[in-house]
Amino acid sequence: MFNLFIVLGSIGAALGVALGAFGAHGLEGRLTEHYLKIYQTGVQYHMYHALGLIMVGLISSKGIESSLVHWAGWLLVLGIILFSGSLYILAITGISKLGMITPLGGLAFIVGWVLLAISMFRA
Repeated sequence: MFNLFIVLGSIGAALGVALGAFGAHGLEGRLTEHYLKIYQTGVQYHMYHALGLIMVGLISSKGIESSLVHWAGWLLVLGIILFSGSLYILAITGISKLGMITPLGGLAFIVGWVLLAISMFRA
């Protein structure tokens, strides 16, 4: 049986590398320095949390199958989509209203990490 969070984290990391390369090579000279920095922040948090998903998968594969671990994993997935995704779109389109979505992704990241910590204290 495979572990979904390890698969999602691995795919997420591969996408993070691809999006980082796209930003470095495909967007250089097309975006202002400001928007390129926003895009790079999206890639950075994307990669951190893809690795976090792999960690969640490894923890759950060790027999710690609490619902908190699973919620933590899904919140990291949601955070990647909302936080990094909104930054990618903001940087490429310049639609500043997308910045209102970004903090929701950041909150998902924070709650996910806190739930993971709580699950480890309970284990």
